[in-house]
Amino acid sequence: MIQSHSVRAALKLYDWLWRAATPLLCRNQRLQEGLSQRRGQPFPQGPFDIWIQAASAGESRLAAQILEQMGVHTPHRILVTTNTRQGKDTLDAAIKSVNPQATPTPWKSAYFPFDQPSRMKRAVESIQPRIMVLLETEIWPGLMEALKTAGIPIIIINARMRAKSLHHYRLWPTIWQALAPDRILAVSPEDADRYGRLYGAEHVSVMPNMKFDRIRSNAACGQPNPLEKWIPPDASFVVLGSIRKEEEDAVDRMIGYLLDRRPDILIGLFPRHMHRISAWQQRLKAAGIPCHMRSQLASAADAKSVILWDVFGELTEAYAHAASAFVGGTLAPLGGQNFLEPLTCGLVPTIGPSWTTFNWVGRDLFDKGLVRVADNWRQAADALLETMAVSPHREEVLIRLDSYLAERRGGTAIAVKAIEDLLREYQHAARRGCYC
Repeated sequence: MIQSHSVRAALKLYDWLWRAATPLLCRNQRLQEGLSQRRGQPFPQGPFDIWIQAASAGESRLAAQILEQMGVHTPHRILVTTNTRQGKDTLDAAIKSVNPQATPTPWKSAYFPFDQPSRMKRAVESIQPRIMVLLETEIWPGLMEALKTAGIPIIIINARMRAKSLHHYRLWPTIWQALAPDRILAVSPEDADRYGRLYGAEHVSVMPNMKFDRIRSNAACGQPNPLEKWIPPDASFVVLGSIRKEEEDAVDRMIGYLLDRRPDILIGLFPRHMHRISAWQQRLKAAGIPCHMRSQLASAADAKSVILWDVFGELTEAYAHAASAFVGGTLAPLGGQNFLEPLTCGLVPTIGPSWTTFNWVGRDLFDKGLVRVADNWRQAADALLETMAVSPHREEVLIRLDSYLAERRGGTAIAVKAIEDLLREYQHAARRGCYC
């Protein structure tokens, strides 16, 4: 039970702000799907043994790993909520995958209610969770206050916290300490220290990042490649993957630089968003660079040109066939796109300096030479040329990658054990009348 007058006053203000904002949120086009569930009309009906909240697609993939690890024969009734359509699709696919026979399952997915404290109080009363599982950076004051008032244990799994976030939280530490989770499993000593400074070190331990469990060598990379017919056997195929609008000027320079230095180069250009295809057509035409649309190719493209990829779903096959690859979202402060994808094909990728979205992989991956980081487009282009000349064999890269991952896997099993341990503790305490 939360006793502090200042905390109660803060939560009342938070409730009022949600009450004022809700009519505006209800007009938001992105929130229209699942709006009734977001408003709690009605809330899912419990009791549920476990309630897992997975904010968006990334957290939903972690929740899916938990469901897969538990398996269809688990006795637990589980509710998994999310804030986004992509997250909901991920959860529904996971539930169907674990239970492919479409038999009745005690697992349900739903959209997460708006975090208004009074609304969350009704949600908790309806859902009746025995424990609450939050993922990564999920700190919802309305939900956590309702859970604490109801005596329901809270655990944060795969917990992360940036230094900037900790600074903001510590501007008013009283409220966060009043809402402290019962247990926090952080993905690094640094994250554990930040959570400990906010909630108290006694609540925090360290676990391997669950994301390492889903990195696997791509089996398709060892199979006959359907893209071979578009690429001459004597061409050096370079992939520029997931290129974002903000870095197009830099990548444009990179293309010209590469083609000037190697007449045998054929570049596969994959814009991150298909609506940028026409802009790239105009750029390449203005630069006098021959450009082939992937959808219009009838035979192998000529070297010293660009294949502009206007077809979905072929980036992995392109990485598997490439002599070198650059991964976008990294030459502008965008956090980076998925540079692990070419790596799982046995190809050492080159990226720019912005990769904060993937900082969970650790710097050791770079220190071991499995990813090359460039400060600018020219360094990136030079790194691509060097990789083409001295790149290790794909099987060697995969062996080194598997060795790196072997030391970091196992987070999902640890998370599931922590969840089940906390559930048992709750059940034992409830029988003794300790939770109320």
